[in-house]
Amino acid sequence: MLDIQFIRDNKEVIAKVATDKGLGFDVEALLAKDQERIALLQEIEELKSLKNDINDLIQTAKTDEERAEIIAKGKEIKTKLDEQEPLLTAVKREYDLLMAQVPNIVSPDTPLGKNEADNVEVFNSGAVPQFAFAPRTHIELGAMLDILDLERGAKVAGYRGYYVKNDGALLMMGVMFYAMQKMVAAGYTLMLPPTLLKSFPLFGSGYFKGAEYDGATDEIYQVATAEKNPDGSASKEAKFLAGTSEPALLAYYAGEVLEEKNLPLKLAGFSPCYRSEIGSYGKDTKGLYRVHEFMKVEQVIIAPADIDGANKLQEEMLAVSETMHRELGLPYRKLQICTGDMSAGKYRAFDLEAWMPGMNRYGETGSASNFLDWQSRRLNVKYKDAKTGEKHYAYMLNNTALPSPRIFIAILENYQQADGSVVVPEVLRPFVGKDLIGFPKEKLVI
Repeated sequence: MLDIQFIRDNKEVIAKVATDKGLGFDVEALLAKDQERIALLQEIEELKSLKNDINDLIQTAKTDEERAEIIAKGKEIKTKLDEQEPLLTAVKREYDLLMAQVPNIVSPDTPLGKNEADNVEVFNSGAVPQFAFAPRTHIELGAMLDILDLERGAKVAGYRGYYVKNDGALLMMGVMFYAMQKMVAAGYTLMLPPTLLKSFPLFGSGYFKGAEYDGATDEIYQVATAEKNPDGSASKEAKFLAGTSEPALLAYYAGEVLEEKNLPLKLAGFSPCYRSEIGSYGKDTKGLYRVHEFMKVEQVIIAPADIDGANKLQEEMLAVSETMHRELGLPYRKLQICTGDMSAGKYRAFDLEAWMPGMNRYGETGSASNFLDWQSRRLNVKYKDAKTGEKHYAYMLNNTALPSPRIFIAILENYQQADGSVVVPEVLRPFVGKDLIGFPKEKLVI
């Protein structure tokens, strides 16, 4: 969400951003609704002022006839108020719906493009592995090593369901523990946040495309079972399963005013993640690349309102993920995301993609985004300027430290051996307890 005065002053910029991001947003419709809203507000304020004057006049009326005339005028004003206030409520709702769709501006260095094909590679770690044998997919390796069961996963959980077993479970959890340790070492406050959320963290972080949940477009699961309030009554508040820990981490300070001296705040969350993937029907239908539930370690930074400083923090948080890709020995590349592949709220974004031999391509393993104050305005997170005492909306950034399934895929496929065994990356061996998954021999780490 942007400031309405900024939108008024920069309507051409907003219109261009909406076009560049491929969004069907009409800034003129918003501004027209804004004018309608202001006119109604002014009219209602004038009527309320007149109503107060009437109350004073009644007290000072000298005759019954004068008092009756004033009371009649007061009733007329009340009738007008009763007519205009519901109109304002309706107009404000329409205004809020339009404001929720306003796209954020983009950074000057963001590439102009229509879709992911126009993203720009800004770094490549080097050559991909060359095998003296035909490399297997993670699906084949998972079955051979008895560490992955997709058939029973689909039987029990449905489409995109899966089981990770045996050494596979140790490997996947090892990735998560390794990432959490890296977050602590990098100065992040580690959290296990809730994944069952109210609607406001999801709206605030931009995971609702509009002002409210829309099951036809939002890739979020809504929980059908109603809760009970403390008094035993049925709760009418909707709950949702989060697709990442980002909304919960960002909403931790919702409605609060922070002190500038404590910024930037660096938070990291480990959580299960749930995504309906309704917008990805027919894509990556086999294996673990695109699933409905997985685990992830997420980074979030709440920073002062300084664009250069926020961009630097974005690069620093992304560098932590790059370090982990290098320590895991995974060939990867970094892409700067173009306008047409950015969501409405992003100001500047990068993706990391690891090489996946079984797919013979790079696959996304993380995304780092700078939202400026687009999210903090929705969540009402401010900070007090240390010098002036003025309150400003904070800047908010997030990054995928490591996701469980796609890093799992990359490790299996890049470290596979001719016999189907998989070498465990050195940094994960303390968690897995061995340096090789498979046969003919499994060497224990001592």
